[in-house]
Amino acid sequence: MDDDGRYEQRVVWAVVDTGIGPLLLAATREGLVNVVFNATDEVRDKALSRLASRLDSEPVEEPGSPLLAEAIRQFEAYFAGERHFFELPLDWSLISGFNREVLRELATTVPFGTVVGYGDLAGRVGQPGAAQAVGMAMGANPLPVVVPCHRVVESGGGIGGFGGGLETKRRLLALEGVLPEPLF
Repeated sequence: MDDDGRYEQRVVWAVVDTGIGPLLLAATREGLVNVVFNATDEVRDKALSRLASRLDSEPVEEPGSPLLAEAIRQFEAYFAGERHFFELPLDWSLISGFNREVLRELATTVPFGTVVGYGDLAGRVGQPGAAQAVGMAMGANPLPVVVPCHRVVESGGGIGGFGGGLETKRRLLALEGVLPEPLF
């Protein structure tokens, strides 16, 4: 507790090596709060600075933390092909409004091995003309992979965009059996 008797926000983080490169995982007492692709030193430092500012707490590297241990275990199982869904508490504090609504809908209704169109997802949240806004929500997703924005594609069959890069999106969709594995 701090001097005013309030619980201080605690943010812990670790970098996990995966089949799509290093991922930064960050958690609070509420749950997993952030997943960051391509967690090189530079990307990691920027992400941690942003987290410190947004959550008003300096993140601490603590891969053995109980707050992260289960998340790390589930990510390892997912990338090993042994897990098809995540069962983790999530801290949604980095996202709000329409974006949060869309991401929650995605997380609860688009299972492993399936995809949904941007427009279809917009319709599911009662905004059928908001496909572009759904795309923006996917780009703002603080919890990629767990909240599977890689499963959102263009209605005409295109793969669409992806904050982690299109090759990462292809690899995630291949891992889930939606796309064939790349030949090389």
